[in-house]
Order: sequence, then C-alpha cells, then structure tokens
Amino acid sequence: MSIIHEQAKVMKSLSPMIANLSLEVRNQILLAIHDALINNKERIFEANELDLKKAREDKLDDPVIKRLKFSEEKLKDVTGGLKGLIKLPDPLYVTSLERELSEGLKLVRKTCAIGVIGVIFESRPDALIQIAGLCIKSGNAAILKGGSEAYNSNKVIFEIMNEAAVKAGLPEGGIFLASTRSEIADLLECNEYVDLLIPRGSNAFVQYIMNNTQIPVMGHADGICHVYADKDADIDLAVKVIVDSKTQYVSVCNATETLLVHKDISKELLPILNEELLKKNVTVVGSREVMDIISCEEASEEDWKTEYLDYKISIKLVGSVDEAIEHINKYGSHHTDCIVTKCDETADHFMRYVDSAGVYRNCSTRFADGFRYGFGAEVGVSTGKLHARGPVGLEGLVTYKYMLTGDGHIVADFAEGKKTFIHDR
Repeated sequence: MSIIHEQAKVMKSLSPMIANLSLEVRNQILLAIHDALINNKERIFEANELDLKKAREDKLDDPVIKRLKFSEEKLKDVTGGLKGLIKLPDPLYVTSLERELSEGLKLVRKTCAIGVIGVIFESRPDALIQIAGLCIKSGNAAILKGGSEAYNSNKVIFEIMNEAAVKAGLPEGGIFLASTRSEIADLLECNEYVDLLIPRGSNAFVQYIMNNTQIPVMGHADGICHVYADKDADIDLAVKVIVDSKTQYVSVCNATETLLVHKDISKELLPILNEELLKKNVTVVGSREVMDIISCEEASEEDWKTEYLDYKISIKLVGSVDEAIEHINKYGSHHTDCIVTKCDETADHFMRYVDSAGVYRNCSTRFADGFRYGFGAEVGVSTGKLHARGPVGLEGLVTYKYMLTGDGHIVADFAEGKKTFIHDR
C-alpha cells in the first residue's frame, strides 16, 4: 500500500472526529496557523527564493514565476484571508429544512462535512494556505498536492501550518502534503477513502484527472473570460473595466482573454483602449474589422479559444448582444463574463443568456474570487452545475444529511392507513 493510500485510510477514520470539532476549536486552529505563518515568515521567504532561483534557471514563463513568488503582500493577503475565515459563521450542522411529516415524526436537513478531500493545485504557495484553511473550517480532512515548482515553499509552509494546527487541536494526520508527482496517480486510486477531488490547472490536466479516477471530481478547466462592450457602453467606464480585467493580474483564471465590441462604438472605443493597453505592454490580436481600426496582428480561430495567462488579448467586433452571447457560449469556458452597458434591458438579457458561473455588469472579471466574494478564500472555481458553481468557498465544501426522528413510527402503519402523512391530509 502506498503512502497516499495509507494516509487516506487514516484520514477516513479521522474524518468524523475532524467534522465534529467545535467551531471554537476550528477557529483556534486557524488563528494558530495565522500566527505561525507570520512568526516564521523568513523561513518561508528563504524557501521561496530557492524555488524562484530554480524557476529562473529552468527558464519558466514569467506568469508561472509571478504565481510562484510568495511576497510580503501575498503573506498579508493569505493571513488576512484566514482572519476572514475565522469571522465567518459555522458552515456545519446548519438547518436548511425542518418539517413534521406526521405527528411525532420530524425531518431535519443539516449541512455536514464531505469527509476527505484531495486538492491538486498549481505552483502557488499561497493556494496551499487558502485551501488548507477552508478544509479545516469546513471540518474536512485534506490531502494537498502543489506544483513541483513550489516544492521548497510548500514543504516549509506545510510544516509550519501542520505543527501549529496539531498543537491547537487538529488531529494528527488531518492534513497531509503529497510531495511527488507519482503520488497523484496513487491519489486517483483512493476511491475507497477519498470523497472528493478538486484539481486546479489546465484543461488537459483536469480532463486527465476526470478520466482516470472513480472519485467524484469538482473543478474547472480553462479560464477563457470575456468582456463585451455594448453599443450603449460608457467609453471611459469600458476602458477602465477592460484594462483592469486584462492587466491587473494576467496569470490567473479570471483575467479577461477576449474582448467583444459592438460595431457602433468600435471606432470610438478601440483607439482609446489600444493606447491604454499599449501602456501596459499588452499585445492585441483582432479580427479583420478590428485591424481596420487599430494596428494589430490578425486573430485566428484558435485565439478565440485560448487562455493566454499573459499580456495578450484577442478582440472581435459584433453586431448585437445576441452575437456576443453566441460567441461567449461557444468559445468561453463558462467561468466569468462581463457586459459593459448603460442599458438595463440589454444587461438583463446578457446576464440571463450567458451560460457562465459568473456574469457581471460594468465591473472587472477579476472580482471572480472567493476572497473578494467574502468567502474568506476559495479552494478553486467550479464551472460545472452540480453541487457547487463559481468560486468554491465554505458552502462548496459541505454537503448535507437528512435526520429523521420518530417515536416507534413504522411504514406499515401508513401503508395500512392507521397513520397519515401531514402532506397527504
């Protein structure tokens, strides 16, 4: 039996204990992790420098290196996220339904932890902290596997977190960090012990996970997000939203990759926008109509379905909001898409018909984030439609159970007409 199998088996036995830790204890664990990270930040920064040095030697892409860097700012963000998690209400054993089926026969539906969750995430050391924090708050055991590029950072961060968590009351083995690529294959075979897998990464990687495990999988593939500038858009507002959506942080799944512009405002909007994008060193590719208005390279069919994760954007002109919707639903990844318009009717139409987890009006796609939604953090983004959708915070890491309480009630009494259900009367 592999290390992962052994660990998953232990976690399965521990999961009821973890799920029933009091809210006070779970919050104490999060606070202990918060303090330990701050008190040991120099150790983390030193380990992160080792990863950054190797990444540069290996000539990894700039977006990867940017995600990999764990700075004072990122430490501040993730520790702030932990404080935010502590303030959130308990997601466990919340009553969502209460009904008396018959006299003395009472049905209640309450939230509960999922159990053992495996999360495979990209080379972002801050993601390790966010994910572990969410799993602890929601009462789940967690097997965590980060990208190999962040090996040293993740190892030190996990050691600091785990030591603090166990001292504060988390059962030993409640969280576990897998360190080798081969352990991913082992994890996929742990369907007897692992209740849910959440992979974060490329479309090909997520599809590989889905096709090679019997464990339920929740996640998203590409982050091909759009902004549509409608004919009734405010030009200055549109430029502001588009530039932020594209450039605020390019190497993340909620950054805009394609801009759709209504033909009626294209000659007014595009020259102003292009000037601002050039200031941010953004490469523009566009349809032939776009090329007639601004200087750019021609976009190919492949560009409409590409997640650049870089300073590049594809632009296309459309003749109506319905043409924009059709393009988004065809080429998008159902992550987050935005309309910029002053018209309420057009905005409502767009937001109803675009089939994405997040549909926005007059604001940056970069808001698609669990921390910004007030979830404390997120374990990932789900573009599926079952269980959880959009940024997955605490609510997405719990399920529910039905609890029925009677007093010697038996079905035979109802079948024979001796007793009746209230809803049949």
